[in-house]
Amino acid sequence: MQEILKQLEEKRAAARAGGGKKRVEAQHAKGRLTARERIELLLDPDSFEEWDMFVEHRCHDFGMGSQRVPGDGVVTGYGTVNGRLVFVFSQDFTVFGGSLSEAHAEKICKVMDQALRVGAPVIGINDSGGARIQEGVASLAGYAEVFQRNIMASGVVPQISVIMGPCAGGAVYSPAMTDFIFMVKDSSYMFVTGPEVVKTVTHETVTFEQLGGAVTHSQKSGVADLAFENDVEALLEVRRFVDMLPASNRSKAPARQTTDPIDRDEMSLDTLIPSNPNKPYDMKELIQKVVDEGDFFELQPAHARNILTGFARMGGETVGIVANQPMVLAGCLDIDSSRKAARFVRFCDCFEIPIVTFVDVPGFLPGTTQEHGAIIKHGAKLLFAYGEATVPKVTVITRKAYGGAYDVMSSKHLRGDVNFAWPTAEIAVMGPKGAVEIIFRADAGDADKIAERTEEYRQKFATPFVAGARGFIDDVIMPHSTRKRICRSLAMLRDKKIENPWKKHDNIPL
Repeated sequence: MQEILKQLEEKRAAARAGGGKKRVEAQHAKGRLTARERIELLLDPDSFEEWDMFVEHRCHDFGMGSQRVPGDGVVTGYGTVNGRLVFVFSQDFTVFGGSLSEAHAEKICKVMDQALRVGAPVIGINDSGGARIQEGVASLAGYAEVFQRNIMASGVVPQISVIMGPCAGGAVYSPAMTDFIFMVKDSSYMFVTGPEVVKTVTHETVTFEQLGGAVTHSQKSGVADLAFENDVEALLEVRRFVDMLPASNRSKAPARQTTDPIDRDEMSLDTLIPSNPNKPYDMKELIQKVVDEGDFFELQPAHARNILTGFARMGGETVGIVANQPMVLAGCLDIDSSRKAARFVRFCDCFEIPIVTFVDVPGFLPGTTQEHGAIIKHGAKLLFAYGEATVPKVTVITRKAYGGAYDVMSSKHLRGDVNFAWPTAEIAVMGPKGAVEIIFRADAGDADKIAERTEEYRQKFATPFVAGARGFIDDVIMPHSTRKRICRSLAMLRDKKIENPWKKHDNIPL
């Protein structure tokens, strides 16, 4: 018996050692934690239950038969984050560069399958050189098995990818299919082909960071949701983030007690909107002043900054926030902002998270770049996402809501449950000046007459009362009462039930 116990401990020690002291030191020298250190930071103390510690690869080619490390380059299992169950896998770059083998993939698939059975989030920590070349097609088959699990888990349990090292080639498609991607600056990379291949094929000279670094993907491409300074910050923020999400599509997000009164008036909001309709203001200030304790977890803050998305709590319960940002492009909808918001709205709808929308949108961004880039299709994604969503939807129009963009932003016509407007709201087909120049084209040369007509149009149509008269706006509210009115609406909608017609699945305009 003692001999067996000794053998067990030796095996465990070999697995915990990963690729050995030298490789662990090399990992630390790059400013990166090891796979096990990351899991320790992510999960509650002593909550991790590891699976498949003794799994080894089955490859005998290219001298691999003599190179076996227990665990085979990935640590898998489950534990808790703030007391709530999560499944996790963490790739170990110190073992074969974290490369994915057939056995490595099977370990990941096992925890993903179990997460679906019990209904718990999956958090994947990626730090891998890609497919294990020595295994050839068996490694590619392993990737495809993981991809299939990502697809089956989509909309069933939240999936979060934390990129903490290289992620290249086919490996990027697993994170791409998860719900959220977090990266680490100057440490993690995502690209389909690396800089050397790019140089060979297109003759472009580009660095790893420029091609697929955290800043590139969180600002330009929008592939990543957030970029953090280091591993520690990333993992601590993931802990905070997971706490806002439901465990699965069968459960609600956890409610948290708040000391912030739901009937709190915020008098400063009465002066938030400038008297000049062309002057911007910061929509983030409004969000922070109406949500619980001003705590807003913003997603993709550096990408498509003309729209804001993120999670907060109102009355202790998680809500998804979507808001136009007048500080950037006057809050216009464009290709990137439409895609960004549509993806977020669909996630909220998957997991029964109510959506609160703050509207100040003068329309869709004009120009050949947008039209040739298919703004029609991309704008339709946001329209489609709001229209198919069956979760509670509360909308507040603060200022401009013009044209088709008014329809798109969770209007009453797209099954918005409660639609409020501030007294400053301008709900119309277009701005007064543009409308008058079309209607009274014959008076175009008479500046005084045009100015008079513009003011007349503003008084008659650029108000919330025409929409209110038709029931498209449920109430015109004082800005300072916004928090109270939203919280009451969400409480009323808590048991809302609505179903879309039966279908295999929809055909969103991709």
